[in-house]
Parts: sequence; structure tokens; C-alpha cells
Amino acid sequence: MNHKTVQKLMGQLGLKSLVRVKKYRSYKGEVGKAAPNILKRDFKAQHLNEKWATDVTEFKVGGQKLYLSPIMDLYNGEIISYAIARRPLYSMVDEMLEGAFKKLEPHEKPILHSDQGWQYRMPVYQRLLNEHSITCSMSRKGNCYDNAAMESFFGTLKSEFFYLNKFNNLDELHAGIDEYIEY
Repeated sequence: MNHKTVQKLMGQLGLKSLVRVKKYRSYKGEVGKAAPNILKRDFKAQHLNEKWATDVTEFKVGGQKLYLSPIMDLYNGEIISYAIARRPLYSMVDEMLEGAFKKLEPHEKPILHSDQGWQYRMPVYQRLLNEHSITCSMSRKGNCYDNAAMESFFGTLKSEFFYLNKFNNLDELHAGIDEYIEY
């Protein structure tokens, strides 16, 4: 059966597919230095603010895009800080970091794990982490399993929330993401 026929029938029956759409790729060539993979897929933490993970994902609504940049505490899976923007600029990552820094006690010095996206390789990002005694860890290039905790969160967010709802505009999506994360 032709895929267009299936799509038409699903639309008539009000059915939605849970197939995942190709995700946003943040790699834009060599920008700054990559940090070593300190986390090495050890996603278990013994206490809060010991190990964090971050990444950026993209949502599309009506031909427009919205980007989400969260930090997850690997101790309990809580999103401790996040930023949402219409363009994947460094300022979005900076806003997310500033929110996370406010949650740290002076003695807490977490590992912050990410992929090798351009945002995380920028000198300003590295400097901010260093100023707050945060150890930078990065996945190996092109290896999504090294940041599986964040990839899993994005998959769950999109399956449970994004793909099952219709959004008329980016403002509705933004409000929905806020509600989902802050639940």
C-alpha cells in the first residue's frame, strides 16, 4: 500500500504515528576543543549535582522551529534548568547554564556531559564551566549512546507530548514544554 494512502487513512481515522522525526544536529565543524569523555556512559549518580547532562533538540511547528536546551541531573532525572529559543544561538545555552549555576551550593562541583555540538566547544562555554568548578565531559563524535540519558529524555518528551498534540504556533508549544518540564 502506498504511504500516501496510509497517511490519508490515518488522518481520516484521527490516528498519529509515534515514529520519531530526524533530530536537530548541532555539529558545525571544528569550533574550539572537545573535552574528553569523562562520564563514559556511567549515568548513575550517588547524589544531587554530581553528574549533569545536556543537549539541544529541535521542534517544528508550521514551518517554524523551536529549540530546547535543558540540563538534567543524572541522580534523579530532574531537569534543573532549561532555555527555549527560536534560533539555536549560544545565548540559549548561556541562559540554561546561568539557571543551573544558581542551584549549586559552593561545595558542589558537578560533571556536565554533552555531545560535541558547537555550543559546548566555544571558549566562552568552557570558561563559564571553569569559573564554576564544573568539569566538562563530551561524548565521542557521532556517538549518541554516550549521551543516552539526554537522548532518552528527548525521545520521551516528543513521544508523550509533542507528537500527540497539535500546536497552532510556537507560543503554544513553548507553553506546553514549560508545563511538561515543570510538572
